[in-house]
Amino acid sequence: MISVYLVDDHELVRTGIRRLLEDERGIKVVGEAHDGETAVQWSRHNEADVILMDMNMPGMGGLEATRKILRYQPDAKIIVLTVQTEDPFPTKVMQAGASGYLTKGSTSPEVIRAISQVSRGQRYLSPEIAQQMALSQFTNSDENPFTSLSERELQIMMMITNGEKVNDISDKLNLSPKTVNSYRYRLFAKLGINGDVELTRLAIRYKMLDTGSF
Repeated sequence: MISVYLVDDHELVRTGIRRLLEDERGIKVVGEAHDGETAVQWSRHNEADVILMDMNMPGMGGLEATRKILRYQPDAKIIVLTVQTEDPFPTKVMQAGASGYLTKGSTSPEVIRAISQVSRGQRYLSPEIAQQMALSQFTNSDENPFTSLSERELQIMMMITNGEKVNDISDKLNLSPKTVNSYRYRLFAKLGINGDVELTRLAIRYKMLDTGSF
C-alpha cells in the first residue's frame, strides 16, 4: 500500500485528487494540508511514501516546503503537482531534491504512474517538462530573466506577486523585514525593474504566475 500526503491550498483540488487516488487499489491518502507550513509541521512527526505538493500557495510555497521537509526527512519522496510549466520552476524544484514534477494537466493514469514510480525510489517528470529541461541545455537561458534568480529570490518573488507584504513574508520565512527588502532589491536589480508592479507584469509575461482557475 502506497501512502500519499496531499498539499494544496485549494480544497476543491485536494478533493479531486483524493477521490482519484482512493479509487486506485494500492494507494491510500493519509493526510492533507492547505499550505506549506502545515505540511512541514506534519512531516516532522509523520511520514508518507509520497507527498504531492502544490507549487504556488500563500505563505510558504511548495519550493520552500520541499526544501524544509527534506531537511527533516532526507529520504522523503516529493512530487510537485502544479500548473507552472516554465523554467526555472522545474529546474529549481528538482535541484531542491524533489523526486518528480507533474503538471495539473496530467492525466489520471500519469499521476498514478508517477506516484508508483517515485514510491520505488525513481524520479518522474511529465514528458513536456522533461523535453523542456532537455532543450534548455541547448538554448539561451538569458531568454527568461527569472533563471538568474536564486531559490530564495524566486520564492520571495512568488510571494510578492501573490500580494503578500514584506512584514508577512518576513514572519513566514523567519527573516527580518530588512533582509526581505534586501532580497527584493537584489531581484529587482537582476530583472532590471523598479518595483512590485513591474515585477508582477514581468512574471505574467514569462508565465511565472498561476493565472488559471486552480
